[in-house]
Amino acid sequence: MTDFLLKIFVKDYKNTADKKVRENYGTLGSFVGILCNILLCAIKITAGLLAKSMSIIADGLNNLSDMGSSVITMIGFKLSNKPADRDHPFGHGRMEYMSAFIVSVLILIVGFELGSSSVKALIYGEEAPRYTVLSLVILAVSAIIKLWMYIFNKKLGKTISSDALLATAQDSINDAITTSAILVSTLVSFFVKNLPFNLDAVMALFVALFILWSGINSAKETLASLLGKAPDKQLIEDIEKTVMTFDGFLGIHDMIVHDYGPGRQFASLHIEVPQNVDIVECHEKIDLCEKVVFEKTGVELVIHMDPIDIDNEEVNSTKQSIAEAVKEIDERLTIHDFRMTPTAHQRTNLIFDVVLPADSRMTDEELISAIGEKAKKINKTFVCVITIDRDFTGIM
Repeated sequence: MTDFLLKIFVKDYKNTADKKVRENYGTLGSFVGILCNILLCAIKITAGLLAKSMSIIADGLNNLSDMGSSVITMIGFKLSNKPADRDHPFGHGRMEYMSAFIVSVLILIVGFELGSSSVKALIYGEEAPRYTVLSLVILAVSAIIKLWMYIFNKKLGKTISSDALLATAQDSINDAITTSAILVSTLVSFFVKNLPFNLDAVMALFVALFILWSGINSAKETLASLLGKAPDKQLIEDIEKTVMTFDGFLGIHDMIVHDYGPGRQFASLHIEVPQNVDIVECHEKIDLCEKVVFEKTGVELVIHMDPIDIDNEEVNSTKQSIAEAVKEIDERLTIHDFRMTPTAHQRTNLIFDVVLPADSRMTDEELISAIGEKAKKINKTFVCVITIDRDFTGIM
């Protein structure tokens, strides 16, 4: 069914790297959500009013908020595909993350309101509703529709890596579980008369707690994208592997990836090359590398060249000793851009950078002091001149 709809409404639907195709995916998902939720809202509220069931009416209102979420998602996709301008040179891709966060907030509001109504019903001892066969049929059909919407939105969201559509899919499965839970309580109330408590209100409370839990998780995920979460590890590995396929590139460090929305990622990194390399040839190789990385990953890459001395045995041996000493402090630590002045009787400067993991508890001063002490044990003339770098990839 999903593939059928994509073939009809999304031109060139397999070309998901195209921004217009992404927008059409979002529009299709939103439009289907609007239609389904309008239908579900109407029939549930009608059934709830006839049965005087708070949980069914609340479930119908939940579908009304879902319709609003679909509208917001559609607007988010439209705005995220807006081209870059003077005020937003990297485009408007993060609007998709914003729309996903708004959907999460709406989920939380619905959960809170449903929980509040349920608690009031239990406190004031409201009478349990009287269900009909029609109520049971409507709830069963609603659960099936919401389950299909979950599958539909999840497939679309995974295909184009969309937080907004994945948030919508999560909301759909929440609704399917919610409606199923209400259906169970309805069946029990239908066949078991004179229950000592209002099962409808109890079930609605449990459903509200579940909605709140899923809404919090969804909000955390979308907030992480807005705040700047660590890039995908597979993406980092793909960039590193591609760069290191070029002859003469000895190592990579200081990689930073900036995310301005799906399909709008920029990165920079430093590569180490022999200091006696032909500069023009190396520059051409770097240009080619940047293009190859973009073709393979869609990431706009900028490479900085760091020339290093690889023919000096004393420098190489000292670098190896310092690298091993640094790992004794924390095995995740790495060094790069290593240089040293000629060995002297009183002072030999070791100049290098150390990459510190983001979750390290050591201060810069503590780390520099610890490395300096270890360097003195290797050679009492060694004086470390250290620059502390931070890991921005999240893989350390």
